[in-house]
Amino acid sequence: MLVIAASTSTAAFGIYNNAWDGTAELQDIAETTGATTTIARETTAYTQSTPTETLSVILSPDQPYSQEDRQQIESYVRNGGTLVVADDYGSHTNGLLSDLGAEARLDGQPLRDEQFNYRSPAMPVANNVTNHSTVDNVSSVTLNHGTAVNPNNASVLVSTSHYAYLDTNQNQSLDASETVGSYPVVTTEQLGQGTIIVVGDPSLFINAMIEKSGNRVFAHSLFAGHSHVVLDYSHTASLPPLAVALLLLRDSLLLQFLIGVGGTLAVFIVLQTDGLMRLKRRVTRTQSQPAAIEVTETDLVTHLRKEYPDWDDERIQRVVTARRKAPDTETQQE
Repeated sequence: MLVIAASTSTAAFGIYNNAWDGTAELQDIAETTGATTTIARETTAYTQSTPTETLSVILSPDQPYSQEDRQQIESYVRNGGTLVVADDYGSHTNGLLSDLGAEARLDGQPLRDEQFNYRSPAMPVANNVTNHSTVDNVSSVTLNHGTAVNPNNASVLVSTSHYAYLDTNQNQSLDASETVGSYPVVTTEQLGQGTIIVVGDPSLFINAMIEKSGNRVFAHSLFAGHSHVVLDYSHTASLPPLAVALLLLRDSLLLQFLIGVGGTLAVFIVLQTDGLMRLKRRVTRTQSQPAAIEVTETDLVTHLRKEYPDWDDERIQRVVTARRKAPDTETQQE
């Protein structure tokens, strides 16, 4: 139970969270495209891969990015990297987009669709998909309490049906002041040599939603064509302790060396201890055996006369003489 607790997470959008609100499936989807994945605890991960071959994902950050963090991400994008930022009502994402130089912004109001949805107007099925390589084979995506993306000068990749609206007063119904229409939910734009893709709902990628209409295909389409995927959890809820330990071990040659040496010493000590215990048990058994009792010829004669009263003296003497001449029979144990 301790190992399970130390290696799993209950944090929303957590990569080690196998529950409905985790994103454990996301890494599997990335690997089906042939990409290697990195779980990033620090933004230094953006400096450790080839930008033109890498796609990075930020899901609903709950902590602000420092200036140094933003510079590392911006340098990565401007040098050819692809960055996917997905959020809905978070307070840190629009600031990050602004600092990076992106133009798209999250609206922040609940997006609803009374006609095209999955079980509820709060779960719109966005079925207007632009003809673009980033969304090849994607026919729709299904949101879960998401929001719209204000593209400004960014290009729209996916938008809702024409029956959607922003629930500005959050009363879960359409009012006269709210406008029905098609709203963008995924945009893309160039930044330097790279690309920033903004998605109006991080829940699109959680375990409970990834199988809903179009979502798995959408995630696969994003990852396709990249040899490396960075899942950025540097500014979200803490990773489980065992996962952090494994990531630290993977990233540190010194730790690998020390643990290797320590493991070798531990095996040596166990083997030595086992050998000493075996020797001790052998000695103990030897010491516990009764001492051999020396049998004289007189004792043997007495024994033979008692056991074989019909033998004469000559026969008994022949047996005693034969015993004296036999090798390795100097002592007998009763």
